[in-house]
Amino acid sequence: MTATAPSRATEPVAVKAPDVRGPGARRTWVPMAVAASIMIVISLVSVCVGPVSVPPSQVLGTLLAHVPLLHFHTSTPPIDQAIVWQLRMPRIALAGIVGAMLAAGGAAYQGIFRNPLADPYLLGVAAGAGLGATIEIVYGGDSSTFLPIFAFVGGSLAVAATYLIGVAGGRRAWGRSIVLAGVAVAALLTAIQTYLQQRDAEQIRQIYNWILGSFSVASWSDVTLILPYVVVSAAVLLAHRRMLDVLRVGEEEAGTLGIHAARTRLIVVAAATLGTAAAVSVSGLIGFVGIIVAHTVRLTAGASYRIIVPVSMIAGAAFLIGADLIARTAEAPAEVPIGVVTACIGAPFFLFVLVSRRAARGVGVGDT
Repeated sequence: MTATAPSRATEPVAVKAPDVRGPGARRTWVPMAVAASIMIVISLVSVCVGPVSVPPSQVLGTLLAHVPLLHFHTSTPPIDQAIVWQLRMPRIALAGIVGAMLAAGGAAYQGIFRNPLADPYLLGVAAGAGLGATIEIVYGGDSSTFLPIFAFVGGSLAVAATYLIGVAGGRRAWGRSIVLAGVAVAALLTAIQTYLQQRDAEQIRQIYNWILGSFSVASWSDVTLILPYVVVSAAVLLAHRRMLDVLRVGEEEAGTLGIHAARTRLIVVAAATLGTAAAVSVSGLIGFVGIIVAHTVRLTAGASYRIIVPVSMIAGAAFLIGADLIARTAEAPAEVPIGVVTACIGAPFFLFVLVSRRAARGVGVGDT
């Protein structure tokens, strides 16, 4: 009787997460430092440039004068101090917060849905928030009080509908169907929003001003209004960025590594929706930020979401601050809606990403 060697087919196979490490992953601080430097430069230019130019020295003096417990006395004229602190700094801070949240939301959606074209705008969050804001403006008394709540509820319902329709397409087709579902849901909600606008022509200018996006009336109260939502959302997304890397191998494989895929997906989608809805509630519908920033970071800093999520936050802030600078200076003293600026940049970028993905060898739109 001869002994037979055990079959390799019966041996357990260890499943490993994709090796996304590399120079960029090991040195996360490098892309973060570059993005932060760009953001600081753009912010400084933005606070100095305008109908009234303010020298950098006076800007620095004004900022130091508002640091608590510092008691710094500046020689900057009061009118320039008001321009810097009451007009431009709230606008820059709000644009930075909104840009960071939209970019982080886009990166999170792309990781969860395993689709590089996923974006809060494409998945219906912005359309749902826009419908909620329109309902509040048309039927509400004080639109500034409950508008974020209505926008958040609308964005949440839109994501829920998109999520359910995308799941119905099956796990294998989920990456493709989720984008198609988002487009369909956004089209439906936009049609309802247009109907409400036509019924109430008196409020149509206010609605359109909100839809096109603007930071022209930004204030510190707007910053404090959305900051808690954004902080909670950003903290959750940063805490789950490593799990997004694990989910890239698939749900079953992630389960063998101890990751509850369904629960993780729900938490990340809820956090991204919370932050995105809060952001667009004070800025209006600003599209393409998630696609532009997150995809650029992926191409330049690496494919690991451990890097993509935090760097996208910083780069998103820099991008939207720069877009707002273009919006308020391109046709000064008039302003171009910031949504128009981001669309002019984002639409060609979206087409480039779509064509490059389809041109890749055997890689479809829904693949990672």
